[in-house]
Amino acid sequence: MDKMLYVAMTGASQNTLAQRAHANNLANISTSGFRRDYEQARSMQVFGETFPARVYAMSERPATDFTPGALQETGRDLDVAVEGNGWIAVQAPDGSEAYVRTGSLQIDALGMLRTGDGLPVLGNGGPIAVPPDEKIEIGQDGTISIRALGEAPNVVAEVDRIKLVNPDPKEMEKRTDGLIHHKGQPAEADAAVRVTSGFLEASNVNAVAEMTSILSLSRQFELQVKMMRTAEDDAASVARVLQIS
Repeated sequence: MDKMLYVAMTGASQNTLAQRAHANNLANISTSGFRRDYEQARSMQVFGETFPARVYAMSERPATDFTPGALQETGRDLDVAVEGNGWIAVQAPDGSEAYVRTGSLQIDALGMLRTGDGLPVLGNGGPIAVPPDEKIEIGQDGTISIRALGEAPNVVAEVDRIKLVNPDPKEMEKRTDGLIHHKGQPAEADAAVRVTSGFLEASNVNAVAEMTSILSLSRQFELQVKMMRTAEDDAASVARVLQIS
């Protein structure tokens, strides 16, 4: 009975974690550039001083789905999205280099180019600073050009170039800050990566699939609870039989 109870208990506990993963995906269905997390369950043996005769259920997030999302036109000059494969380099809150697929960029009061989440965008020499301008444009190769205040319309100056990378997806991982990081050293810039301005990339979350998974996990949770009750009833029945004997 204890085996059944233990497996059912861990199964119910891990089902709640699995539901949390799918709920997080569903909550970010409208987040630009969001990459959904995979979720899977497996059985794990319990090792200790005795023979591992017990197993428990474990839910985990083995990987992230890097399938590109659809591009949505905004018409805004500072909205950029990566065409095909590739990433835009940004500075994470801890100072490390991280990567995003899309960015509703903005220029703060100090002239720093930041994403909509406030992360500094990285260029050839670090975070990009933009001088006061009347117009700004971002080329397909990530080059940032401006027409400075007071300059003629045909006078355009190149400020910097957004760092664009395209490492192997197997070397990329999503960390607890919600950003994509390279597992090793920061990725090298790739001149072949292209961006398009005036567009943002949508999330790659499939709402129907996530809702179906959540409903399925809810039914599994109910089943695990029923198994725990059955194990309790069986144990009580065995105890009564032993008392009679």
